[in-house]
Amino acid sequence: MAYIDGFVLAVPTANKEKFIAHCEKGDSVFIEYGATRVVECWGDDVSRGKVTDFYGAVKATDDETVVFSWIEWPDKATRDAGMKKMMESNDPRMDPKTNPMPFDGMRLIYAGFEPIFELKA
Repeated sequence: MAYIDGFVLAVPTANKEKFIAHCEKGDSVFIEYGATRVVECWGDDVSRGKVTDFYGAVKATDDETVVFSWIEWPDKATRDAGMKKMMESNDPRMDPKTNPMPFDGMRLIYAGFEPIFELKA
């Protein structure tokens, strides 16, 4: 069964094009190491909650947009092997010196998820 890495982050709204360029340069590495899909979603209809919300989770400021992303892998073993290869590869596309993150990486939230239910049309 598929395995999903999920991400939530805050990107300065003025850096949208820089973020897209960052993704265009770096996301292909995940595909090369076994991911089947990488999706980057720019916040469009993100509500502010009374108790908690995406903005609070990443401490987004008024001049930032919440981004929700995921990487789909065929299974956890492929993900673990792919991430290990990527970390060991020293690929310049993943190096902050050659592909700087146009956001505060300290406020990026990420985790791995095992799908437990799926419904398709």
